[in-house]
Amino acid sequence: MLFAITDLMRTVHMLAGGVWVGGSVVYLLVILPALRVGGAGAATGALVGALFRRLVNVCIGLLLLSGVYLIVDRLTSTRVGAAYVVTLVIKVLAALAMFGLAAYQAQEARRLARKRGRLWKAAPHLILWLGVLTFLLGATLTGLYEASLIH
Repeated sequence: MLFAITDLMRTVHMLAGGVWVGGSVVYLLVILPALRVGGAGAATGALVGALFRRLVNVCIGLLLLSGVYLIVDRLTSTRVGAAYVVTLVIKVLAALAMFGLAAYQAQEARRLARKRGRLWKAAPHLILWLGVLTFLLGATLTGLYEASLIH
């Protein structure tokens, strides 16, 4: 039964991360340019942004829930080395930075466009690159974990 819960949490974690990071790619490279070229009004752009933020919020909740479970499961069930722990800490910090940037964006979205901070335009790109970094670190963690099983 415990293995089924762990597998479910891993699946939820990967899907939530994939939806957020993949959604960010689609949002930045497809949706925003289409809205600009298509001449969509500000109301349409705001609605798309609000719907995407709602999806991101669900993903953040799922990532936090599954991530905490997976950290506890991994750190209490195996002997992992210092490299694993350091990589995990970096991954958690990158994820927390993503969460913080998403919260900042949601807050700034409530302000008038001309009053938004400079970070407003850069935040989506930073979130995307931090997301790619977290996926890379997740793959590294898997490799480190599998290597610890051999030794």
